[in-house]
Amino acid sequence: MTPGPEIVDAIQDPALAAAQNCDESRTGTWPRNLLALTCALMLSSLPAAAQVSLPPVNLGLTSFEDAIAFPGWLVEEIPNYYHASEWKDGQGNRISGANGLNSASALTHVAYISNKRVLGGFYAVEALVAVANVHPDTSFGPNFRTSGIGDLTLAPLGIQWTNTKLAGKPFFGRVMFDFVVPTGKYSDWQPVNTGNNVVSFNPYYAFTFVASDKLEISARLHYLWNSVNDQPFAGLGFKSVQPGQAFHQNFAVSCKVAKAVRVALNGYALEQITDNKVNAVPQPDSGGRVIALGPGMELHPAKSFWIYLNSYFEMDVRNRSQGMTYVLRLSKTF
Repeated sequence: MTPGPEIVDAIQDPALAAAQNCDESRTGTWPRNLLALTCALMLSSLPAAAQVSLPPVNLGLTSFEDAIAFPGWLVEEIPNYYHASEWKDGQGNRISGANGLNSASALTHVAYISNKRVLGGFYAVEALVAVANVHPDTSFGPNFRTSGIGDLTLAPLGIQWTNTKLAGKPFFGRVMFDFVVPTGKYSDWQPVNTGNNVVSFNPYYAFTFVASDKLEISARLHYLWNSVNDQPFAGLGFKSVQPGQAFHQNFAVSCKVAKAVRVALNGYALEQITDNKVNAVPQPDSGGRVIALGPGMELHPAKSFWIYLNSYFEMDVRNRSQGMTYVLRLSKTF
């Protein structure tokens, strides 16, 4: 369930020096969509405004046939890789210099749908956790590598609807109330972490409309709220930071082309709706944005096992890196 790198627009020279002094550990790469990037960066071409990173969210990790589910257990392993060779500022302009980001991560997802009825659906719960390596490589800030376990996501309440109709066709829906707790690896003495040191509320509603025997349309719509981080990276010189609120979504249209094969056009989008805060003060023009599209494929080699392959190419980016995401998702039901 996860994510994306935001940047700090501009910081004072002492903070930059502290961030650069942290470039001593070079042991991995960063989880683009799953884990947090807390990174002090300097963009000399922008107004002096500090920005913090949004926690990672699910950007493209789920796609087609998303809401089709029934009572039982689901276990998923979701490796993904992200590569970017440029960063964009708050106006969508490319930041000059050699600026990149590479990441590799793996998310483990376990969900259970019970036979207990709630509001016409089935009561459901889920848990997610990721491990990752991290490496932003920029000319305007620290070049730092780290690795570790990310924050734990728990959904104590969810509802899965399986028997509804839309225009006489099967329509599946699911709502999950996800909470992210700060259990991941985090230190305020390093600019990049695999934990984020905030509590996040990230509920979603997913649906799948089965338009015909071959065609289906799916989407997952999220809202994101984040608490205050009162131990931000020491190099910033701030007492507290708070990532803004955001909406993000995944969407897909897929078609069955063979007995066990589907192909799809899929994508994701994120729009930050409130500014990040530093010392409780909103920072103008600090919101992130991204849209991505790409092809996908589903293989169904066994009755209770699915393989998903998805790729995404990002565009219309603000205050983030711009690159490509590749996702492998292995799903097994019991």
